[in-house]
Amino acid sequence: MARYYRTDLQRNQAVSTEITGYAVSTLVYLHALSGDAQFLDRAAAAADFLADTAWDAASQTMPFETEPAAFTYFFDCGIIVRGLLSAWRATGRDSFRDIAAALGSSMARDFLSPDGDLHPILSLPGKSPQPRDAARWSRSAGCYQLKAAMAWFDLAEATGRVEYRAAYDHALERALLDYTEFLPGHPDPLKVMDRLHAFSYFLEGLLPRATDSICARTLDDGIRRLAQFLRDIAPRFERSDVYAQLLRIRLHAASASAVPLDHAAAQWEAAHLSEFQAVSGDPRVHGGFYFGRRDGAWLPYVNPVSTAFALQALALWNGEIQPHRHLLI
Repeated sequence: MARYYRTDLQRNQAVSTEITGYAVSTLVYLHALSGDAQFLDRAAAAADFLADTAWDAASQTMPFETEPAAFTYFFDCGIIVRGLLSAWRATGRDSFRDIAAALGSSMARDFLSPDGDLHPILSLPGKSPQPRDAARWSRSAGCYQLKAAMAWFDLAEATGRVEYRAAYDHALERALLDYTEFLPGHPDPLKVMDRLHAFSYFLEGLLPRATDSICARTLDDGIRRLAQFLRDIAPRFERSDVYAQLLRIRLHAASASAVPLDHAAAQWEAAHLSEFQAVSGDPRVHGGFYFGRRDGAWLPYVNPVSTAFALQALALWNGEIQPHRHLLI
C-alpha cells in the first residue's frame, strides 16, 4: 500500500510497510463489517507481503520501506504487528502470528534506550539509533508510541507470554508520566494540529487498560484537551484523521464505560468528518478521504489511513458495528 495518492500529480507515493500494516487491519475490519470474502482475501495477500517479502529475517525487523531498507521505526513495527495479528485472528494462519511475535520481540530488544524510553528510529542493518528531533514528534520518543506498544498487549493475549505484557505496562507507565507535556508542544498552531493526530495515538493506546481508574481519568482529560485544540485550530487547518480518531476514541471509551459519551460533540465531529469524503470520476479518488483542509481549501492528498480511520469512525457512529479493541485500525 502506498503512503498516499497525490491527486494533483495523479501518482502514488512509495509502498510503505506501515501503511500496508494499516491496510491489513482495515481489510479485516471491512470483512467483519460486511462479510465480503474479497476483503479477507486482500487482507491475507497484504499480510503475505509483510511476512514473506518485507520481513527481514536476517535482521529480525521490519524496514520502513523495502527499497531501500535503510531504517526501521518503532511506531511502524507496532502497527504492522497489530495488522498481522488481525490477519491471524481472521484466517487462523499461524505464520502471521509467528512473524508478529518475532517482530514484537525485536521491538522490545532493539528499541529500548538506556534511559528507559523507546528510540523512534533505528538505521539498518546495524540498528543504530538515529538522532532525535524535538521539533518533530515522529522523530522523538513520547506518549504517542503507546499505540504501537499496544501490539505487545495484543501479543500477550495471542501467545500467553508474560514478557509482552510487561513491555506494554512499562510503555504505559512512561506515557502516563509525560503525556501532559505533549500538547500543545509547538508554537505554530498548524504544527499543533499534526500533534493532535499523534496525541490521539496515545489515547488509543490506553484502551487495553481503559477501565483502570488512572487510565479512565486520563482518557477523560485527554479527550477534552484534544477536542478543544481541534475546535480552536480547525478554522485555519483541519485533518480528517484527527476528527476520525477523536470520534473513535469517544465511542471506544464510552463502550468500555470509561468515559461517558458527549453526544453533541460526537455529532459535530461526525458531521465535519463526513465533509472530507471525496466525490470524483477518478476511481483512485472517489470515496476516499482527503487528508486535510487549510483555510477552506483541500490539500491534494487522498490518504489511505485517513480513509480507513474515517470509515471506521463513521460506521461506529452510525451503529453499523460495535467498538472492539482488536478491530481498531
